[in-house]
Amino acid sequence: MTIVTRAHARAGLLGNPSDGYFGKIIAISVKNFSARTSIRESEKLRIEPAAGDAPVYADAGDFREKIGLYGYYGGTRLIQAAIRVFFDHCVKQGMPLRNVNFTIGYDSDIPRQVGLGGSSAIIVAAMRGLMRFYGVEIPLELLPTLVLQAEIRELGINAGFMDRVAEVYEGCVYMDLDKRLIEERSYGEYERLDHRRLPPLYLAYKPELGKVSGLLLNEIRVAYDRGDSFVIETLGKIAATAGKGREDFLRGDFRRWPALMNESFDLRSRIMRISEANLEMVRTARACGASANYAGSGGSIVGIYEGEAMFERLAASLGSLGATVIKPQII
Repeated sequence: MTIVTRAHARAGLLGNPSDGYFGKIIAISVKNFSARTSIRESEKLRIEPAAGDAPVYADAGDFREKIGLYGYYGGTRLIQAAIRVFFDHCVKQGMPLRNVNFTIGYDSDIPRQVGLGGSSAIIVAAMRGLMRFYGVEIPLELLPTLVLQAEIRELGINAGFMDRVAEVYEGCVYMDLDKRLIEERSYGEYERLDHRRLPPLYLAYKPELGKVSGLLLNEIRVAYDRGDSFVIETLGKIAATAGKGREDFLRGDFRRWPALMNESFDLRSRIMRISEANLEMVRTARACGASANYAGSGGSIVGIYEGEAMFERLAASLGSLGATVIKPQII
């Protein structure tokens, strides 16, 4: 029997990137895209790389383009990290595992390196598959922490909680990543919000802007770790946009949300370099009358629009820049 599991893309609405610095976040899972893993029993433990990760290229130009966009990365190392953390967790918790091997394969249609959580989705899907294969239960609130450990501890990726919590909990999630909670129990307070109450959202992404998010966020990490007061204060203000957004959400009043989404991005732009191509996407969306915030770490934006006429303007204007514009389906 083959076990198939999946995890969907995600988009940060408010508070990103304070999730890596004990902040607050509101994010959604995006059903339009997903990563999938398949596990079946086998004689030896084997990882089957996805077709897109096979080191085979059409020609030198194809090689240079793919390495330029995605770097020397692929899903195989993500699967390896997921397996290592899963086994370590089971041993630490005294969970006996049946003595069988497996073959695990994976694939993904999440646009790569444009800030939609594609890497963490592969790990989440793998963790879900391993749990089902071995009949192991990991508490929902702890699973995002294990996924984060796979990326930070095993792979040295600079990352925060947002992707993993949104992909594990699904729907629309508010995260309070209070430092005391994280240090005491290794996870924050996660609250599901009724996604059906959200105003109309668009999501736009531009594949050619693909970058490795952990590298992009390093400048904030370095400044934070050295105690840069301006960076720390700004991250606090970014987190506050999510706190205010939650208050409005619970009241059913979204009138402030467009301004909060814009503010979240504008604050972020004060503490990290934003490429001109990414700024052009944000300015273009706002010129259409919509709000615009980074969905992740660059390459994609998310915002609120009003009416189909505005959405059509967004699709046309951002499309002229080479971006794809969709209406995110929220689980």
